[in-house]
Amino acid sequence: MKRMLAAWLMALGLTLGLGGCGYNEFQRLDEEVKASWSEVLNQYQRRADLVPNLVATVKGEANFEQETLTRVIEARAKATSIQVSPETLDNPEAFNRFQQAQGELSGALSRLLVVSENYPNLKANQGFQDLRVQLEGTENRITVARNKYIGAVQQYNVLARSFPTNLTGKMFGYQPKPNFSVANEAAISTPPKVDFGASR
Repeated sequence: MKRMLAAWLMALGLTLGLGGCGYNEFQRLDEEVKASWSEVLNQYQRRADLVPNLVATVKGEANFEQETLTRVIEARAKATSIQVSPETLDNPEAFNRFQQAQGELSGALSRLLVVSENYPNLKANQGFQDLRVQLEGTENRITVARNKYIGAVQQYNVLARSFPTNLTGKMFGYQPKPNFSVANEAAISTPPKVDFGASR
């Protein structure tokens, strides 16, 4: 009887100790990060699934710029070739490769949609218009999903870097996770030059 009581007290002490040191919070936030990351992947996959239909529609326009279309096809192939797993969230290099590939696809699609403005037949194609609307909606969903992921990683990383929960993180292998950033941070942080003809 005394042994059982001692075991219960030890289990209770261990439970309270782990809860107090942030272990349970690590569990909760880690799951939240994974869930929000899954939604990001879900939206990227939706975009990748739309691209073949878009390419097939654009190919119907005989004189369309083949170079622009080829870039979209290649960027999609590269973006979908990267294997993503839960371990990607703990590997900054793999995370950056994935982010870069998705950024290239975003750029290629943007270029294709801009160029399509010069093709009246393509602009009038209802199928192309529908795909364009779906792609624009998907880009918005990707932005929302990424914002949710950024918030989840922020909460997790605050816990992983704060004292004393950082000790718990190190003990159980909960390292800070990489977050999304813009690819051209240096370029967009440079203030634009405003010239109202002073140089004339």
